[in-house]
Amino acid sequence: MGWLSVIPFIAVVIAAIWTKQVVPSLLLAVVVAGYLAEPDWLGGMTTSLGFIIKGLQDENNLKIIIFLYAFSSLIGLIKFAGGIKGFVRAATEKVNTKRGAFMLTWLSSLGTFSAPSFRIVTIAPVMKAMRKKLPMTKQELGFVIETTASPLVVLIPVATAFVGYMSSVIEMSLHQAGTEGDPYMLYLQSIPFNFFAFAMLVIGFYLSFFHRNKKSATDAQDGTNETADDDDQWEDCHPAVAKDLPSRPWTLILPLFSVIILTFLLMYVLGLKKDKEGLKALINANVLDAMVLAVVLTIVFLMVYLKIVNQPLRQMMNTVINEGNEMMGVIVLLAMVWGLSKGSEELKFADTVSSSFEWIPPGYVAVVLFVVGCGLSYFIGSSWGTWGILMPVGLSIAVTAGSSLPIVIGAVFASGTFGAFASPLSDDTNTTAGILKLNPVKYAKFKLKPALIAAGVAAAIYFALSFVM
Repeated sequence: MGWLSVIPFIAVVIAAIWTKQVVPSLLLAVVVAGYLAEPDWLGGMTTSLGFIIKGLQDENNLKIIIFLYAFSSLIGLIKFAGGIKGFVRAATEKVNTKRGAFMLTWLSSLGTFSAPSFRIVTIAPVMKAMRKKLPMTKQELGFVIETTASPLVVLIPVATAFVGYMSSVIEMSLHQAGTEGDPYMLYLQSIPFNFFAFAMLVIGFYLSFFHRNKKSATDAQDGTNETADDDDQWEDCHPAVAKDLPSRPWTLILPLFSVIILTFLLMYVLGLKKDKEGLKALINANVLDAMVLAVVLTIVFLMVYLKIVNQPLRQMMNTVINEGNEMMGVIVLLAMVWGLSKGSEELKFADTVSSSFEWIPPGYVAVVLFVVGCGLSYFIGSSWGTWGILMPVGLSIAVTAGSSLPIVIGAVFASGTFGAFASPLSDDTNTTAGILKLNPVKYAKFKLKPALIAAGVAAAIYFALSFVM
């Protein structure tokens, strides 16, 4: 196929930037790959469908789908049980100072790091309720909250909604590049090289505890006409803290710690079954199996508790199904990513890369991928979409050029994190803006400058590493 194998990736990038929609763009790329493999009006469509089906038939891919659906269901049950509302109520009653509020923001990450949106809907209502006590604009408050969302979650290697997807993208890309490796271990090794995430955490920490701006919080531009009294109300600012929900903070804390503890316990048990002992049992365990089982068991435990306190089983099951269905958009995205991977294998994409990019100096691969990825993720507003599009290309080039895989993987993940944080199209931006009643476009513009500074720092470090690789 030669250079024709590159056409699906060119198509997906152009379509994603033009339409601002990731899933239709990936579907277009799969269809293009299908017609390149089978240039017949019907054969191209059936080949495209075959690529998607092959991706869905993979055992690990099915486990990831189950994990994401179950994880979303668990978060829904926690909302239904009043866990988030109980946490917010307890926090607003006990925290009275700016330093206390931001200490809570950072310390609460120990129990609410499971997903960026989960972090935001847990912390943003607390900050909304305390806004008059904090000498910061609403935009600045949102910025501080979001620095502990995606930039933090991508660095946590267990019990998050991101881990399964990130490991899956690495595994898919390794296979497509024609090389071997443990996807989860490579993800762990890449964490220190997500320089953008670390830079944003440092900036957020500075604003939290060393900020000296004395402007009134009402100076923020929100583009709305709500009164000050309405703006201070945290109840009903998001469905997770609605007035009709009960208030049980322990139904947030206990399930999340259950997932973490059960994950490590099951990792160890699965490792023992492979005749390993001690630390080796954890290292050699099937992490994805452990996380799936941990989430499912925690759902069972939480439902048993809710039944004991007389919650209707029908409502619980409706919550599990409805909240799980919230993840269907992500699952469809995954199906398209896996389908594109199968199509790329059929078109011998890795062979084309290996024969065409040998001239690239190994050290420059990471910095180029990071810069390109930042642009892509900003315009499409999706970290997961960026990783799914860029990781296969990046690892294929990295393997050919002889680059360090952990550094390249870290650079790709860092570029997607930039878009999740800075883009006006990202879920993080719009969730925070919705709770704090900010104009999403103005709020994203406010975040862009510090995000570009962090991206510049990250790019400089990747460039500096090119001289030592």
